[in-house]
Amino acid sequence: MSGHAQLMWDEAVTGYDFGPQHPMNPVRLDLTRSLVRAFGLDRRLDVVAARPAGESTLRLVHRQDYIDAVKAASADPRAADSAYGIGTVDDPAFTRMHEVSALIAGQSVGAAEAVWRGDALHAVNFAGGLHHAMPGAAAGFCVYNDASLAIARLLELGAERVAYVDVDVHHGDGVQAAFWDDPRVLTVSLHEHPRTLFPGTGWSEETGADSAEGSAVNVALPAGTGDAGWLRAFHAVVPELLADFRPQVLVSQHGADTHFEDPLAHLAVSLDAQRAVQAACHDLAHEHADGRWLALGGGGYSVVDVVPRSWTHLVGIAAGAPVEPGAEVPEEWRQEVFARTRLPGPRRMTDGRWPVEWAAWDAGYDPADRLDQAVLAARRAVFPLRGLLA
Repeated sequence: MSGHAQLMWDEAVTGYDFGPQHPMNPVRLDLTRSLVRAFGLDRRLDVVAARPAGESTLRLVHRQDYIDAVKAASADPRAADSAYGIGTVDDPAFTRMHEVSALIAGQSVGAAEAVWRGDALHAVNFAGGLHHAMPGAAAGFCVYNDASLAIARLLELGAERVAYVDVDVHHGDGVQAAFWDDPRVLTVSLHEHPRTLFPGTGWSEETGADSAEGSAVNVALPAGTGDAGWLRAFHAVVPELLADFRPQVLVSQHGADTHFEDPLAHLAVSLDAQRAVQAACHDLAHEHADGRWLALGGGGYSVVDVVPRSWTHLVGIAAGAPVEPGAEVPEEWRQEVFARTRLPGPRRMTDGRWPVEWAAWDAGYDPADRLDQAVLAARRAVFPLRGLLA
């Protein structure tokens, strides 16, 4: 194994553009790539562009009739069929939608192949993490589910155990659905409670099909959860499950929309806590998966202040050159931000909350605390199914 890290990047992924009024503004990808460059991180890893996912690869997860519908809407957006989730408010059709969505998927699949074959130890595709797309429908700003496709490709290559950890504010429903009945894949999602946020799924009782009981894990966090609670929940569930499952590869999704500035959700997590979970995923990959780690982006709609900083931290951690939280943001990047958005860019790579403090689960829990109730519900639903103490 080379030990090198790869950053998957093709400028054409910024063509994933639902229009000027849509919250998923592709400028967030451009600005992240620019900030990675401004910190010199692209000199600490290999920047690689993979080919778009072909139809045979897309069919590992998606139905042929759905792929055909995406292609038709891509050629003529007026042909979008809302029965496939295309042409909706969340997922408007746009020209070349199939091509750019397949390109993003190809980056995640290519990253998975590189990690499995030993060409890279870690790989990052921050344009990916489109975890809501279903086998036969677009959903939640997601056309092709690159995370599921990457995992499916790993299984095709011979992986017997793949763990997927999703810390986006929204439930990783598409990935859970893709592997609901497959015990080779452990899906863990920490997200805002389905009572208060799209997609309305991700209850603790969702634990996998009868043939794969305990392979789906959901920690449904109360709205308003902040740094200490978020980190407490992560560490109360994820490390013990990974130690038991012993994955050969860890795939993680790092949506930045848990942040307190995100306009589409209701958690109160800081950039510093996001960085702490990114570092924890890196360490867990080394502890339990021989270092094999594929890290993806995801949601995140504070496109200037939050997303570029969060995913630049992710790239730095994967590259073995973590950016210090107190580091100043390079002035040339802030000038680019202003030129492109007429907004002032952030000045430091922290929200001023580093180091983040949190209480470990084994120190005891408060049965009246809503965060602890959520954690306990997840543990009680899944841990006994896996032979673990709740």
